[in-house]
Amino acid sequence: MPTDLEAHPATCGPVDDATAERLAAALRCVTVSREGPEPAAGGAADAEFERLAAHLERSFPRVHAELELERFGHSRLYTWRGVDPTRTAAVLLAHQDVVPADDPDPWTHPPFAGVVDEEFIWGRGAIDDKSRVLAILEAVESALAGGLRPRHTVHLAFGHDEEVFGNDGAVRMAARLRELGTYADLLLDEGGVVTEGIVEDVPVPVATIMLGEKGYATVRLSVAATGGHSSMPGRQTAVGRLARAVGRIQDRPMPLRVTPVVTDMLARLRPHLPATKRRLLGFAGVAGPVITRIMAATPQTEALVRTTTAPTVIRGGVKANVLPQQAEALINFRILPGDTVDSVLAHCRRTVRDDQVVIELVGMSSEPSPVTGPGPQFDLIARLTRQVVPDAAVTTGLVPGATDSRHYDDLAATRCNFAPIRLTAADLERIHGNDERLSRVNYARLIDFNRRLVTALAEPDRAR
Repeated sequence: MPTDLEAHPATCGPVDDATAERLAAALRCVTVSREGPEPAAGGAADAEFERLAAHLERSFPRVHAELELERFGHSRLYTWRGVDPTRTAAVLLAHQDVVPADDPDPWTHPPFAGVVDEEFIWGRGAIDDKSRVLAILEAVESALAGGLRPRHTVHLAFGHDEEVFGNDGAVRMAARLRELGTYADLLLDEGGVVTEGIVEDVPVPVATIMLGEKGYATVRLSVAATGGHSSMPGRQTAVGRLARAVGRIQDRPMPLRVTPVVTDMLARLRPHLPATKRRLLGFAGVAGPVITRIMAATPQTEALVRTTTAPTVIRGGVKANVLPQQAEALINFRILPGDTVDSVLAHCRRTVRDDQVVIELVGMSSEPSPVTGPGPQFDLIARLTRQVVPDAAVTTGLVPGATDSRHYDDLAATRCNFAPIRLTAADLERIHGNDERLSRVNYARLIDFNRRLVTALAEPDRAR
């Protein structure tokens, strides 16, 4: 049965079978990225990326005949030369890799079967993020067929390891663009979508065009202790000491704070809110603490006003009657602009107050990105969004997770993380979860939006 979202009128109908099948064929390529050393060349993962590459080149012949292509591992950097190639209009990002689907049993269809039915295109990557790779290529292929050429150069950068931080793909492509002296008007990547029923008291869909992203850090807490028999423990075991430290950090999160992008977001949503909340936001300067407490009431909005704290892994002990000699926990932080990786570490040490607990960073970390203010390129994305989803309230925000665009932050005047697909809370849970799928209508919106974007970049009067 169709979802409630598909009952809304769309600016275009669902995609046809051939278009849906091109996306489905890409979903059948098992381009899973996993943390750890790069797999050996010629292995199964390598073959799946090459299968996807062949599919893209076969499906979009004009793109591959007329655009320049450089490869960085399995990442693909296309250059579409403008009439005036001395300037760069846009860098359009997407990624080809997907997260694993280790337990296929709960899925309606196998995660890499690429099933197409009357309503949906099913499979891992249908939302995150192969649909955007294919939609951009569909739009550019169509533009080339129509004889369009951008006024200024456009780059398409499709990474292959975004899900494991992009070090071999996005980092290398961004370095190449710096080498070329690229500075674009617009950087567009994944992140924001059009949600319905997520923003409390807003009766219309909300299109959140993200202007930056939070930072990322994982902190390890570790405790070493003398082992022994559990019948003669000391006052505290390594597991007990560690648990107390984790509890302290979780119970004392970093402070709530309203940043300028959240102030802008609320101002844009204010006309759609009930009168009482409109009045409260009218006094935002003095009602800041009240606003932050309201936003802290749900995880989705709390992430906008706080560096979040998430204990995710805990290990310790080997047997019920043996005192543990080692115990460790991992706590993941998504860092609000204004905080830093160092301030997160300092907060942990100040909160734990135990010299027996070693506190250190592990794995990849990144600072919060610079946040670009809304400007002409944001206005362009907002205008195109209203054309594709006419009933949406358009606002700003921050990506709570990590995307490839953080590697390109110095390469564009305006950064937007957004795709105009309409998702419910249940749809959002499918991303990195079970039964990932994209409706045919949503895929049509995505292609339509990208086609309108490349058309605007080709027409001087309409892009400004």
